[in-house]
Amino acid sequence: MYFRHSNEMWSEFPELVPGVLFAEGISADAIVTDRIASYHATAAERLAQGSESEMPEIQAWRRSFSKMGLKPTQYRCASEALLRRFRQEGSLPQLHPLVDLCNAVSIAFVIPVAVFDLAKITGDLEVRHAGGSESYLTFSGETEHPEPGEVIFADTIGQAHARRWTNRQSGRSAVREDTKSVLIVAEALHDSASADVPHLIGMIAAELASVWSVEARSGLLSRSSPRFDLSSAMNLQPEQKRG
Repeated sequence: MYFRHSNEMWSEFPELVPGVLFAEGISADAIVTDRIASYHATAAERLAQGSESEMPEIQAWRRSFSKMGLKPTQYRCASEALLRRFRQEGSLPQLHPLVDLCNAVSIAFVIPVAVFDLAKITGDLEVRHAGGSESYLTFSGETEHPEPGEVIFADTIGQAHARRWTNRQSGRSAVREDTKSVLIVAEALHDSASADVPHLIGMIAAELASVWSVEARSGLLSRSSPRFDLSSAMNLQPEQKRG
């Protein structure tokens, strides 16, 4: 099993910087309240200097959404949507400790962070353009079919696990109480992304180690090295992972 962006995506968005983590041993009983508060404070400091729409990280995503033919104020990347809600309500909904933590990191870094339950993904996962036959399950249980050419996260059997790139994840692979293994993906397009994404990935890895006592396997992808192989990590014995 692997995760990657298609060659077409790299050609269209050469400035893309993706970071990936794989972790096993996640549980829903972790306490992350204080950790989340720290990241929320960082986000509040950023918002005190100006609205999310003025941030270079968001402006880069808005340009990319426009390039994909989407209205950036109608379809927002995940980090902008979260920051907007945080600015308006002063908090974010509590869903699952890992999701809550990653959402908090996302608004602190202003970078979209997706968390997938690997048990619900069949085969490989690729960020690519839709062919039109893929199926997407909404959180309300409805099935949608992304338009041909739309950027999606698609697995081997054509299940779309996210629509409009970083706009909306699927209910199919959402993290639930019984989730054990996850794939976490952070993507950025702004000028300092090559420094910010590794920092973000390192922070999440440290949180996974501290909160869940798991050692995440992480990687930074590029056009010359676009593939993150999960098979080798999933096949390691526990003592090998700790070593």
